[in-house]
Amino acid sequence: MTAPGIGSAAPDFSLPRDGGGRISLSDFQGKPLVLFFYPKDDTTGCTTESLDFTALADEFAAAGVIVVGMSPDSATCHDRFIKKHKLTVALASDEDRTTLQAYGVWKEKKMYGRTFMGVERTTFLIRRDGTIATIWQKVKVAGHAETVLAAVRNLVA
Repeated sequence: MTAPGIGSAAPDFSLPRDGGGRISLSDFQGKPLVLFFYPKDDTTGCTTESLDFTALADEFAAAGVIVVGMSPDSATCHDRFIKKHKLTVALASDEDRTTLQAYGVWKEKKMYGRTFMGVERTTFLIRRDGTIATIWQKVKVAGHAETVLAAVRNLVA
């Protein structure tokens, strides 16, 4: 499966979400969306990234942009993660990894000499029309949410 590129349509999804219910790409039709993919709830980098997006939630909202995080963790795990860290971003659960694969973020990774499959930390900025405006791959967490916010402001300006 080929990962989507800038200018292509964002792959559709409909997944369980934190707090119950489902979250779908179509829920955001006509609105810009920041979709950030992260490896695992309650790990250092993923917690920092989620807290950074939460800290800027009002600024993203003021720009008319919704922020959604996605990982292969369960919706129940997301609920615990949100409660523990007082997160305000919506979190989608892709336990079967279909959406992760559609976005090209489920990849072979290497750590400590071990090879395994996992989520490559990636963020997509999706335009109102559902096409991809910007992709950040192999994201370094420090300063990332601010970088995304700057791109959002340029997109909606």
